[in-house]
Amino acid sequence: MKTVRQLLDEKGHEVKIVSPEDSLIDAMQQMSSNNIGALLVMDGGKLVGILTERDFSRKSYLLNKPLTDVRVNELMTRQVAYVSPDYTNTDCMALVTEMRVRHLPVLDGDRVIGLISIGDLVKDTISEHQFIIHQLERYIYSTPE
Repeated sequence: MKTVRQLLDEKGHEVKIVSPEDSLIDAMQQMSSNNIGALLVMDGGKLVGILTERDFSRKSYLLNKPLTDVRVNELMTRQVAYVSPDYTNTDCMALVTEMRVRHLPVLDGDRVIGLISIGDLVKDTISEHQFIIHQLERYIYSTPE
């Protein structure tokens, strides 16, 4: 199994962020234009939350005010599950399953160095399984009878 560091080296370390005081509409437009499901909420270089499509769909109607007046800090999740670069894919899969989340910020100390999604984890798992299958097929078909 790959480590989170290896996964980030392959997919990239770019992370889309918003400020807690940014408008919810701007944040949702950023998610839409980048075709992503989550933004990290940063304040002065520090991770203070995460805003996901799920936060929007489950919490926005509770505010009882126009969406144009809503700020990110009103809907963001403040308790963020995160991983370090030396976590494995298996560690991450267990965490997303247990915590019922789809995105895991990657922190090296207090510094955000990336974001791993459940899609990244599944893609890597499938790739590893395909590699093992290919190796087994090569072994089976190259063995004399």
